Amino acid sequence: MTIATSALYGAIGLAMLAGTANAAEIRVIGSPGTREPYNRLVPEFEKATGNKVTTTWGGVTAVAKRVADGETADVVMLPAPQIDELIKVGKVRPDSRVNVASSGIGVVVKAGAPKIDISSGESIKKALLAAKSFAYSAGPSGLHIEKVIRDWGIYDAVKGKIVPPRPNVPIGEMVAAGEAEIGFQQVSELLPVKGVDYLGALPADIQEVTVFSAGVHSGATAGDAGRALLRFLTAPEAAPVIRKTGMEPGV
Repeated sequence: MTIATSALYGAIGLAMLAGTANAAEIRVIGSPGTREPYNRLVPEFEKATGNKVTTTWGGVTAVAKRVADGETADVVMLPAPQIDELIKVGKVRPDSRVNVASSGIGVVVKAGAPKIDISSGESIKKALLAAKSFAYSAGPSGLHIEKVIRDWGIYDAVKGKIVPPRPNVPIGEMVAAGEAEIGFQQVSELLPVKGVDYLGALPADIQEVTVFSAGVHSGATAGDAGRALLRFLTAPEAAPVIRKTGMEPGV
């Protein structure tokens, strides 16, 4: 979906755009939970402002540690708990913090493969016990899935079936390649993958929604431009794009 340029200018504010009239290069570092809507919105921002955005993606834990240990950027995008922790240690400016989008966890199988029943936690539990293999991410969605499996008391029974995630490879791509029968990850990261059948979101009894937040780094060299980017990503006009990717706008 393309957002009209006039709406974009109104969303960001002419004053903010004027403040970034001299083209800036904005360095963003973050985890890929919001990558799909972000990649659709950023080109519009660049077109509207003349700024250039350079983005580095990495795992949640790795990115949070890199920033905590001293790596700088202009904008940091991570799940809310990690952004809040970086604010506490002085790495992200508290007055810049925004919630960009939120996402639940979804389920995929290889395209054409038998579909598992995801109507309840109990049905998914049975599917994992019956499956030959399954995979989940190293991020918040994967941590939640592992917790659910442990809470069910079946971790020891299924741990030999768990296929470890590969760095920067979406779980859906691993399922499409036949590396795992079932895959779990943020809905927004599963929907774009070809070669899989998206079965839907986890049922309410075991679902967990992750809020992805962002803020301007305390050592930013393009802080004003970074704030403009965050205003753009959280403007009302961005909401339809975010929803189209399986996420909900930040609250």
